[in-house]
Amino acid sequence: MFPFVRVIWHVLKARRQPPFASLTETHISQHMCWPHDLDFWLELNNGRALSLYDIGRIAMAQRGGLIDVLRRKGWGLTMAGSSTRFRRRIHGFEKFEMRSRAVCWDDRFIYLEQSMWKTNGDCASHVLYRAAVTDKNGIIPPQRVLEAMGQEAASPEMPHWISEWCKTEELRPWPPMPDVMPNHP
Repeated sequence: MFPFVRVIWHVLKARRQPPFASLTETHISQHMCWPHDLDFWLELNNGRALSLYDIGRIAMAQRGGLIDVLRRKGWGLTMAGSSTRFRRRIHGFEKFEMRSRAVCWDDRFIYLEQSMWKTNGDCASHVLYRAAVTDKNGIIPPQRVLEAMGQEAASPEMPHWISEWCKTEELRPWPPMPDVMPNHP
């Protein structure tokens, strides 16, 4: 089940924190791996990790003023792609810190990065998201979204690793080819 109570808790906490002056500021939040977050090996389930990243993004959007703009305009927020690295295990009842920020944007998407950090300073996981703000007609250009937020519309330079990921994503077939499995007796 999606962690709705956690989302509400973190959004309320974000509402009490200072708003961001810039979309690229980093939102830092504290979390704990609860028993219902665990997989069969008693560590943070990879699917739950992505749900927890949702919480960090929503709280970040709250501090950046995006949530108010989405409500006012009737817009939605969607993820159009992601790339995740898991490097260290997070076990039950282990505390960790999440860092969430917008890195840059192009004419269609906002690129977000998030990471989970163990108390010993090790990075447990890192994810890159390609996010889009949408309405009934499709994707709204980030420049228009930023203007609605009252922010400058010039993106920071896109890091090389993100631009290369974007190029690679363009090579990926869509829709994917269905697997052709031979018939077995």
